[in-house]
Amino acid sequence: MRTERGMGPGAGALDAGLVAELRRILGPDGVITDPAALIVYESDGLTAHRVTPRAVVLPRGTEEVAAVVRLLAEAGIPFVPRGAGTGLSGGALALEGSVVVSLTRMNRILSLDPANRRARVQPGVVNAALSRAAAPYGLYYAPDPSSQSACTIGGNVAENAGGPHCLKYGVTSNHVTGLTVVLPDGEVLELGGGGGETVGYDLVGLFVGSEGTFGIATEIEVRLEPLPEAVETLLALFDRVDDASRAVSAIIAAGMLPAALEMIDRETIRAVEESVFAAGIPTDVGAALVIEFDGPRAGLAAEAERAVGICRREGAREVRRAADAAEREKLWQGRKKAFGAMGRLAPDLLVQDAVVPRSRLPEVLSFIYDVAARYRLRISNVFHAGDGNLHPNILFDRRDADEVRRVEAASREIMRRCVEAGGTITGEHGVGLDKREYMGLIFGDAELSSMCAVRRVFNPRGLANPAKVLPVRVCREWVGPGTREAEEVRDG
Repeated sequence: MRTERGMGPGAGALDAGLVAELRRILGPDGVITDPAALIVYESDGLTAHRVTPRAVVLPRGTEEVAAVVRLLAEAGIPFVPRGAGTGLSGGALALEGSVVVSLTRMNRILSLDPANRRARVQPGVVNAALSRAAAPYGLYYAPDPSSQSACTIGGNVAENAGGPHCLKYGVTSNHVTGLTVVLPDGEVLELGGGGGETVGYDLVGLFVGSEGTFGIATEIEVRLEPLPEAVETLLALFDRVDDASRAVSAIIAAGMLPAALEMIDRETIRAVEESVFAAGIPTDVGAALVIEFDGPRAGLAAEAERAVGICRREGAREVRRAADAAEREKLWQGRKKAFGAMGRLAPDLLVQDAVVPRSRLPEVLSFIYDVAARYRLRISNVFHAGDGNLHPNILFDRRDADEVRRVEAASREIMRRCVEAGGTITGEHGVGLDKREYMGLIFGDAELSSMCAVRRVFNPRGLANPAKVLPVRVCREWVGPGTREAEEVRDG
């Protein structure tokens, strides 16, 4: 983690003529240049990184996005697409004097096709809103990030977001079938669409997860799923984290595929129970698992009972089972409100996002707790245990320089250990700025250079979300004012 501040080298206010032309395209309320208003856009959900954009523009559709991007490209000004700002990797920061293209006004569901189980939406549609709109037809949108009540489909596409139910249903890329995209020169492309199999190269799959470095998705076609006939939800309480971890592996090894298999540890439970979100979980337990099965009613209860038996054999002191929707919501409370509860404990929260094999969870979690003790930090864990997607949450105050240094060092150690355990540096939050320096842990220069070559096909001048994802030492396509020198100093 590297704290950032300011507008970046060589950046300043936009030329008055350019601002006037942007306002002609978008209307007087579609361009923000007031310094006080720009502060709202200086960070995403990872508050340690803060960079004020030169301006913010708010288009309403594909044509306006294309017109704005063409205008910026002619002036050689980089841009950063931004959704709801809930990202956790610094991906929406306006580095190198960028203009933020905010997509929040593009919030319409353009079509909903129940017969073919598809929908087409603008990128600013809130994730949970799509499922609400599809519910009367017995359908829903499966990817469910923990921030789904606020995050938008466009941001989910950029980061290839997952969520608690991705264990069974997969991440965003498994549900996107078509895209309308605006390239960094303003050209509009149609990728995929129609819900059929991909013909030729899978450019939709390539674009999803590109973190805004290939361009802007302005329309998104997604696959909808039928609402499950029945749901069984369990909350298993364990005295030890290791026992809960072994239960996770045992459930999967038994051939079961829960829709969700989540873990929260003691630190997280205490934070929730001390907050307005209290869920009635004993604060002396070491960890809790939320286990959910869904599908046809026949046999589902028996499947849940098998999971109960496994949890008890692995040392669960108690297993609660929801009898109805209200109880199900209660069992999920500790998991879904965890991040909100932590917000009262410290000014800042670094949510890391590494993945390890399920069988390595006990040793990696033990290492994380050791790191917390050595660096005198409060670290809690709440994560997608079923697929080994860890979220160590480090509480800190960015105003304390010494604490920030300790957070950075602890974060590096955790990431390196996860990779050494056979894992990787991100499962769903993306690389952005925060994890860019860790790319070298999992890729050599040849692989990184190949990624740069792919990016240049879409983004040859580096105007789309510059200085993100790939290390500048191997990917130097952006040559804005002072960029190379500043990056070489920062990267050592």
